Amino acid sequence: MTNRREFLLSGAALLGGAVAALRARSARAASPYDPGAHTGQGSGSSFESAWASSYSGGPLDVDPLPPGLPGKDYDPVIAPNGAVAPFRIVDGVKVFHLVVSEVLHEFAPGLRATCWSYNGSVSSYTLEAVEGERVRIYVTNRLPAPTSVHWHGFYLPNGMDGVAGLTQPSIRPGETARYEWTLRQHGSYMFHSHHDEMTQEAMGLTGMFIVHPRERSPEQRVDRDFSIMLGEFAVEVGTSRPDPIEDRSFNVLTFNGKAFPGTAPLVAKTGERVRIRFGNLSPMDHHPIHLHGYHFRVTATDGAKIPLSAQWPETSVLVAVGQTRDVEFVADAPGDWIFHCHMTHHMMNQMGHAWPNMLGVDTQGLDALIQPLLPAYMTMGESGMGDMGKMAHHMPPPPNSIAMRGREGPFEAITMGGLVNILKVRDELPSGSADPGWYAHPEGSVARAASAADLRRDGIEV
Repeated sequence: MTNRREFLLSGAALLGGAVAALRARSARAASPYDPGAHTGQGSGSSFESAWASSYSGGPLDVDPLPPGLPGKDYDPVIAPNGAVAPFRIVDGVKVFHLVVSEVLHEFAPGLRATCWSYNGSVSSYTLEAVEGERVRIYVTNRLPAPTSVHWHGFYLPNGMDGVAGLTQPSIRPGETARYEWTLRQHGSYMFHSHHDEMTQEAMGLTGMFIVHPRERSPEQRVDRDFSIMLGEFAVEVGTSRPDPIEDRSFNVLTFNGKAFPGTAPLVAKTGERVRIRFGNLSPMDHHPIHLHGYHFRVTATDGAKIPLSAQWPETSVLVAVGQTRDVEFVADAPGDWIFHCHMTHHMMNQMGHAWPNMLGVDTQGLDALIQPLLPAYMTMGESGMGDMGKMAHHMPPPPNSIAMRGREGPFEAITMGGLVNILKVRDELPSGSADPGWYAHPEGSVARAASAADLRRDGIEV
């Protein structure tokens, strides 16, 4: 008769054999292009086998798949205020060319600075490819300094990782380097300089790299797919270049290289499914991005797609430095919905960061004393900073600078700047992604000053 100890030992042996068999079967079945095969999301792979496999994408010796084409194999992303890289196909390889150079960049009307760019785009260029294809990327350096490019979050051969001095020689001024590897993952990734990083990223050498899945399931399809890089710069009032040594007082905060009111709105039709891919390569700051009027689902990180069962609803998504986050929602509420970083100092433009604290100061009679000497003088800030934009109407701002306040809205001034933009959802849209103008609110749907009759009816004493 089998005793209890023998029974337990034989059961353990059977269980161990079953686990081994499952592990072997899933290892045979896993394809390097099976989405999530090496991250716990592969079809048919057990939890244990998925986590026991490589954390770096599995074997390098995989055969590339045919290049994917926009409109046929994937729906292209939209990069508001940015640019999506062109490519050519040579012998089955998708070929890109990045030119790194100085450029005079406009952050917002009234503020320009000499920055460093990829193909003329500052903190806003986007590469786009398809899982399984082979990419070849040439990088031509037209800067006065060496550079390199790191492909942030990618599985690739070590020598293609782009760390100057460690995995490759830097790309000297005038040189062109070649990077080449086969894409073995999909998702929202980034690229940036990895030589003198503090200087070169702070000067604008950051971008997004979107890799579309080879096999698209229905839940991965969206109607609008936006790509947005978060950035921050230190541009002192009246100067013409960002200060890359700054570590605290960043005064130009950007979506795709633009500060509000220079940001182009995101436009969607009522009922469309929308994805926004946020990447953050700011020098120092995390950004909690808040969307008004909606909640969304956080659907992906730069590590992988999040399974539907693990996605969670939010109205703000924290995008830390060095991370990407994808959010998705259905644009079912028409209107002009603001979205912005919820760190309040990140909703200010350049002039707002340098203004002295005047809150509560009694300035009665001060204008009359100063205006005989400076006729355009007007004291500002004693009741807050919301009226700072009026300064430009009374006294010209310093050269190459912009006030804190963003722009005139349909009712009055919008008292925000920096990391601010607008999602414009409409039942009917002009062609393409053109700005449809301000939202026409249905009658009776706008907050207004309460009337005396309102107050009497509801027993409100003021």
